[in-house]
Amino acid sequence: MTKGELVEAISGTAGITKVAAEKAVNAFTGAVTKALKKGDKVSLVGFGTFSVSRRKARKGRNPQTGKEINIPAVKVPKFKAGKILKGAVRK
Repeated sequence: MTKGELVEAISGTAGITKVAAEKAVNAFTGAVTKALKKGDKVSLVGFGTFSVSRRKARKGRNPQTGKEINIPAVKVPKFKAGKILKGAVRK
């Protein structure tokens, strides 16, 4: 599902205009991004939890040259599905 399809689905389900639905989607993604940047978690009970995970620095190899390279530590977004979402997908 693309962002446009999501906006259309929300618009139809909520009975609002596509413009209002797009504003809602943008507000949601912006709020989640802002919270994760601050290091907070975003929990939607039953749906899931957005959080930030930290990957340690490690050594790797350049596949073209075989030369060893250093891969720096990095923070990455993570999503853990909630019980209701898992149950809905399994059916």
